[in-house]
Amino acid sequence: MHQAKLLWTNLAFFSITGLITGIAAPLYAFLVGFDRWQLLIALLLLGYAGMSITMGYHRLWSHRSFEARWPVRALLAIGGTLAVQNSILHWSSDHREHHRHVDDNTRDPYSAGRGFWYSHIGWMLREYQPDRYHDYRNVADLQTDPIVVWQHRHYWPLAWGVNLVLTGLLGILHGDLMGTLLLAGVARLTLSQHFTFFINSLAHIWGRQTYSEQNSAKDNGLLALITYGEGYHNFHHRFASDYRNGIRWWQFDPTKWAIAGLSWVGLTGNLKRIADERIERARASLQMSKAKSRFEALPNAELLLSQLQAEYDSLLEKMSEFYTTRKRLLECKRRSIESGELAQRCRRLKSRWRQQRRYWNHFMRQSLA
Repeated sequence: MHQAKLLWTNLAFFSITGLITGIAAPLYAFLVGFDRWQLLIALLLLGYAGMSITMGYHRLWSHRSFEARWPVRALLAIGGTLAVQNSILHWSSDHREHHRHVDDNTRDPYSAGRGFWYSHIGWMLREYQPDRYHDYRNVADLQTDPIVVWQHRHYWPLAWGVNLVLTGLLGILHGDLMGTLLLAGVARLTLSQHFTFFINSLAHIWGRQTYSEQNSAKDNGLLALITYGEGYHNFHHRFASDYRNGIRWWQFDPTKWAIAGLSWVGLTGNLKRIADERIERARASLQMSKAKSRFEALPNAELLLSQLQAEYDSLLEKMSEFYTTRKRLLECKRRSIESGELAQRCRRLKSRWRQQRRYWNHFMRQSLA
């Protein structure tokens, strides 16, 4: 079988940065040491690079889940070069193909079906899809953004400048050029890249499927901690156009908070959100499907399936009543129509639905235990 051509530049880059991070940086820390300011610089650059990927490359440009004014787009474009994950145009093209052909070992650029190593970094070490390397037809919409085009045309000078020149100047100003380059330059870069790569690999292997089983994507709150909220990956693959990944108030998603926060001062807008009812229906539908598969193998399957269907129908009925009424209430408020009685009805229906949802969740935990 013909083996894909090695990409020697990529192989050398990942090898050198990995060795520096794994050997040189720890050795320098032991022999010389890093101070708090170098750690702070590294953390700030790590956050800037990571948020530029999650907020910019991913949610803004790949999925168009919100809009941003040019200062925000410019900052995210420059921060993306700090992460050294190729240009916005190239990254977004790969990512849209991933969503379009997820888990297809032939057409998904980093298919999890080919294993952890391949989806994490192996797909970038060989020319597995040579015909796609300069095919940007699936991101034609991004080519109307002058900032995207500018960054693509000048990507490598920008990447070298931001990573070496900026980090070097910070090191000179601090008085320790070598230490700053090792920690805030190379080690920070390596961590930033692998945090992103974990979404392609671990987020398709480790976690729960909460909304869909149609692909391998998983929800994982621990991964969200190091990926700026991207760990809720099952939700994302089910509802990719939503600007949020963590939809619950307690889910860690600083990218979502940053997008929403900037919208309050007019720097972002048109934030896309999937309707709550659609999300709840998807979750309940998957729970229903799992329970039916479990019940069908049991001796009293007919009785259990009948009870399951009744509870599911009751859940959907109360859910629909609440969301329909809430929609009418919001419309009345928008049109400044008196809606006191409708608001009271909405509160009652919300209480009934939440009670039914609690019972349904309890029923599911018992059924799927």
